[in-house]
Amino acid sequence: MKYIVTGSLGNISKPLAERLVAAGHQVTVVSSSPEKAAEIEKLGAKAAIGTVQDVEFLSKTFSGADAVYTMVPPHFGAADWKKHIAGVGENYAAAIKVSGVKNVVNLSSIGAHMPDGCGPVSGLYFVEKALNELSGVNVKHLRPGFFYTNFLANLGMIKHAGIIGGNYGEGTTLTIVHPDDIAEVAAHELLALSFSGKSIRYIMSDEKTTHEVAAILGKAIGKPELPWVNFKDEETFGGMVQAGLPEEIAKNYAEMGSAMRSGEMISDYLKNKPAEFGKKKLEHWAPVFAAIYS
Repeated sequence: MKYIVTGSLGNISKPLAERLVAAGHQVTVVSSSPEKAAEIEKLGAKAAIGTVQDVEFLSKTFSGADAVYTMVPPHFGAADWKKHIAGVGENYAAAIKVSGVKNVVNLSSIGAHMPDGCGPVSGLYFVEKALNELSGVNVKHLRPGFFYTNFLANLGMIKHAGIIGGNYGEGTTLTIVHPDDIAEVAAHELLALSFSGKSIRYIMSDEKTTHEVAAILGKAIGKPELPWVNFKDEETFGGMVQAGLPEEIAKNYAEMGSAMRSGEMISDYLKNKPAEFGKKKLEHWAPVFAAIYS
């Protein structure tokens, strides 16, 4: 079969492409970076170099594919981040319509049931909406939790202040996931193509309270007493801006943290929990965190 994988050589797209190639299929990886072409080809895949802003490029690339894996690449320069994310979804929908692709596995997120109030994830609500409006196309939306790799953003805080924290609330249970467990599910869905109509699948590897996260990561870096500190929304926003994030991005991340704290971000997930969690627990990933920390 012929598969298109968007997302270049990212945390999910690369292991996904590797799995599809290993299964003996024809795989094209979409990347905006010409310098990634050689590495993509080394995987045994074909490189399609272009941007998700270019519907004509996407339409040509998707043409003749049995299935497409869609994701919205990070873009921290957007003046309106939610609108940018929604726009990429509209581009994908337009290209899928023109190219005649009938099967789509779309990377969304826990919280994507919220059209507003959940930071960048509320942008993904509109990506799902655009794909759901396609007639005669089967779409499986993958809604993973908070990536383990997101904790890497706390490295500076740990090094300089000796704490880890966020605006997620006191002792909040975080639904978290290893990117490789997402790639595993995406590969399963693409290889089986057993879904029809429009459907959602939640993906989790672990559930840990904020204090458990601090204990596990702290132990891995030789700081077993590492405390989790709760911040107010405005403190979270200010800290991110001080660390160099654009205000638009910081505002949205702070909003997402607030949705985690209120419980609204996980409300739909709690009604539709997956029967099985991924294999890679936070303890398994902690040595990776420690290696980058050192």
